[in-house]
Amino acid sequence: MDALRELMQFLQASPTAYQAVENLSGMLEAGGFRRLNESEAWSLEPGRGYYVTRNQSSVIAFRLPERGFAHFQIVASHSDSPCFKLKPQADRTANGYALLNVEKYGGMILSTWMDRPLSLAGRLVVRENGALVARPVNFDRDVALIPNVPIHFNRTVNDGVALNPQVDMLPVIGEEGADCLTMVAEAAGVATEDIAAADLYLVNRDAPRLWGAGEAFLAAPRLDDLECAWCSVRALLDAKGSDHIDVACVFDNEEVGSGTKQGADSTLLEDVLGRIAEALGATGQSLRAAVARSFMLSADNAHAIHPNHPEKYDSENRVAMNGGVVVKFNANQKYTTDAMSQAVFEEICRRAGVPVQRFANRSDVPGGSTLGNIANAHVSVNTVDIGLAQLAMHSACETAGARDVQHMLNALRAFHASEIAVDGDGRIRV
Repeated sequence: MDALRELMQFLQASPTAYQAVENLSGMLEAGGFRRLNESEAWSLEPGRGYYVTRNQSSVIAFRLPERGFAHFQIVASHSDSPCFKLKPQADRTANGYALLNVEKYGGMILSTWMDRPLSLAGRLVVRENGALVARPVNFDRDVALIPNVPIHFNRTVNDGVALNPQVDMLPVIGEEGADCLTMVAEAAGVATEDIAAADLYLVNRDAPRLWGAGEAFLAAPRLDDLECAWCSVRALLDAKGSDHIDVACVFDNEEVGSGTKQGADSTLLEDVLGRIAEALGATGQSLRAAVARSFMLSADNAHAIHPNHPEKYDSENRVAMNGGVVVKFNANQKYTTDAMSQAVFEEICRRAGVPVQRFANRSDVPGGSTLGNIANAHVSVNTVDIGLAQLAMHSACETAGARDVQHMLNALRAFHASEIAVDGDGRIRV
């Protein structure tokens, strides 16, 4: 329960990727990891832990072995979740109300955002002593709401209504005259005229809560994928010294395709692994050989069977909350799992006593994709896609199994404790 409560605190304190990475960085600092800067030369000591951030919204942490340069055992997840982002000119006035002009970020279930108090969070770029400084900002109080049209004026609402994000999803922030930037400046403790730019998002600040008989379930915003992100960093902090390099990557922008400088489709992971090798005196040949011997877990949540719509799921490859870590499969490589990577991960879990489930979509119902195959295009390693089963993925509030948090932690700890030896095509020792 301690791990579950810690995760719940992290979820509530991490309304956007900026706060998530700030909080993960705080965990790493408290665990003795040293911060590195991409714009400076790196000096690394064997046996120490380090981390580096990019764009304040992605972080990679790693722990070095006591001796020499070795292969990498990597856990990759993502920091972002679907929500609304404010447009550059966000303030709008209509019919006596002050509104926000927003657009969708990622694949959202729009209806779940209506008639609930919402807040603002993200980052500001402020002028400070002649420099432009980016800092996370969290308004941390209810400030907006997207109202439904009354059923009296929309009699077919329960028959299904197509919501137009330009018309139906504009949040109210007050009466005419209310100003978003002024409110955010006050929350951040800066003068409005000192704000040069902003990346601001509309967020659900509902507190995570346990519910159901025996408190079996966890409901919270942003479980996809902050649950896996937190577990990956927590497991890295718990890892003991090993003969390989343990790595936790938390990328931004997975929900919009990963194609940014801080996403899985960037050079970030490749850059960090290369700089580790260089700082330890390894040659290019040694780096390429180490990557070829490496292994990655792509950790992003999975779809639990829906109690009211079992027909949406493959009858033999469906998973349940609290049933253990999910291994995800897709013939078209939306997930990277193959027989080799599946066998390695499931063997680690078998030895550690961690329950494992297997998920594949119905052949006529396309599912989502994740960052594993995208990262593999830059750093090609044996990879398995895993996650935890949840309901209502991409809703403003999602649900997962309360006991599965410990299952994931146990699996990731066992992964870091194992020595995976990739001898070549068709042979891996665990």
